[in-house]
Amino acid sequence: MASLTSISQSQFLLNKPQFTKSQPLNFASCSLPKNPPRLSFQSVKFSRMPPNPRAVVVVSATAAAEKSRRRYPGEAKGFVEEMRFVAMKLHTREQAKEGEKEVKQPEEQTVTKWKPSVDGYLRFLVDSKLVYDTLEGIIEKAAFPSYAEFRNTGLERSEGLAKDLDWFKEQGYDIPEPSSPGRNYAEYLKELSERDPQAFICHFYNIYFAHSAGGRMIGKKVAEEILNKKELEFYKWDGDLSQLLQNVRDKLNKVAERWTREEKNHCLEETEKSFKSSGEILRLILS
Repeated sequence: MASLTSISQSQFLLNKPQFTKSQPLNFASCSLPKNPPRLSFQSVKFSRMPPNPRAVVVVSATAAAEKSRRRYPGEAKGFVEEMRFVAMKLHTREQAKEGEKEVKQPEEQTVTKWKPSVDGYLRFLVDSKLVYDTLEGIIEKAAFPSYAEFRNTGLERSEGLAKDLDWFKEQGYDIPEPSSPGRNYAEYLKELSERDPQAFICHFYNIYFAHSAGGRMIGKKVAEEILNKKELEFYKWDGDLSQLLQNVRDKLNKVAERWTREEKNHCLEETEKSFKSSGEILRLILS
């Protein structure tokens, strides 16, 4: 153990007087120096701790995001309204008052100007059935869990189309094989559904909802022109169609709530491809 003498010899901080056991402290003999040093506080500077740079970045980024955030058309009502808004813009003014597209193809004219043929209509029905068969198979398989939300919605069309084609066969018409517009679209939907659920949902929405609106007008016009006003099963639904559509809207909005803004935008960007593919099939009616 170190001795008291060796400890006193270190004097590593202040030059203190040494004390030993044999020399007790005598306060009377202690005296202060004549000119003791003065402790000056003027040289001591106090400064604030620098802010956490990471916190500054987070706050700045959040503020910038809030400032740049803008509402998308229809967003306040739910994502389905956003999809509807984008879809309506791709109509012509003859098709819808919100339309902005110029008429370039025969099927883009108002339905009242159409001159359908039975053969062309049959090709349209056959290709449509292939697309609906594909859609319903994708939903049943459900490569992504969100697809399962859309099973048995009441909007399914494959069964009705099968009955319609059987009726045409009974009338003596030959049922053609699916043509390239239907085959190409069905193949695209299969491939898309395996890797890109947001884009696939865009097609799902536009195919079913377009048929429930403009599709019904087309069916009525064709029936008046070439089918003696017969209403096909393709244009019939079990139950209240408005309620069926609302149920699917609610499901679509629920699924989209889990998407980022970027994923929603990606879904919306697929709308034009959906219109292009559906338009090619629709054009068969006039061929």
